Amino acid sequence: MNIENIEAFVYINHYGSFNKAADVLYISQPTVTARIQSLERELDSKLFDRLGRQIQMTDKGKQFLPYAEQILQVYQKGKLQLQSKGTIPNELRIGSTVSVSNYVLPHLLIHLKHKYPHVQFKLTTAPTDDLIEKLKSKDIDLAFIRKVVNPVFQSYPFWDDPISLYVYEGHPLAKTGQASIRDIRKEPLVFFECGSLDWMRLHRVFENLEQPPDIVYHVDNLETAKKLVIRKAGICFLPALSTQEEVESGKLIPVEVAETAGISLRTNLITLNGENAGFINTLLETGAAIQGNRQIV
Repeated sequence: MNIENIEAFVYINHYGSFNKAADVLYISQPTVTARIQSLERELDSKLFDRLGRQIQMTDKGKQFLPYAEQILQVYQKGKLQLQSKGTIPNELRIGSTVSVSNYVLPHLLIHLKHKYPHVQFKLTTAPTDDLIEKLKSKDIDLAFIRKVVNPVFQSYPFWDDPISLYVYEGHPLAKTGQASIRDIRKEPLVFFECGSLDWMRLHRVFENLEQPPDIVYHVDNLETAKKLVIRKAGICFLPALSTQEEVESGKLIPVEVAETAGISLRTNLITLNGENAGFINTLLETGAAIQGNRQIV
């Protein structure tokens, strides 16, 4: 079974589109289609149904998905193991986007320090494009970014952060805990935009409405978006990791929206030439453990 076919299948599911999967894999859309057709022949099962411009995973596809994700992860870990140089540097320079730096790395850095007590860790927080350039010029050793950007990098799926609607304490939707996209179309909306391909899936949900949503504030900072909601300026779709403290204190209440179920922000861990394999394995294992608990402690 071709690993590239499995990779295409997993990416199509994550991004919700053949075209978007092609973009992040740096291949053409017909190539993605051909890979899925090849995989369907091998499995003797149809994996996706086309509904106009939309695609939907079949029941067979849903059954195969966890196995496909596991195959991809095992392959990547095996590749890492073979590429390990067996030496531990004195310093590890980590690049990260703002959200990962704020909500994930404090826990990861402490765990790394316990495992590698003699290593110094240097963190650089920057936008994805800047981190890519820093990695190319070897100013950093590895980076956490929002998407797979270039085939010259070794890229490992690190974190899937579900996107949900959040409302303030006392909002009518806080009692029901669920809503449809039509229920919120007239609500004042704080729209957080991180520029990720993942976020485009949320845009497409709103495109299906007869009238556009009432976006009162358009912001690019998670903390600003949360504070606007807490102060009852509107409601907002946010990644779950950024809202843990506010949800626990009751300041923000998550609301399930059926049309946005399954949409998440993916963080990838990238490096050049398979270097620092030991650190990467530790980071991947720690990230998986945190996600299993769905909480940073």
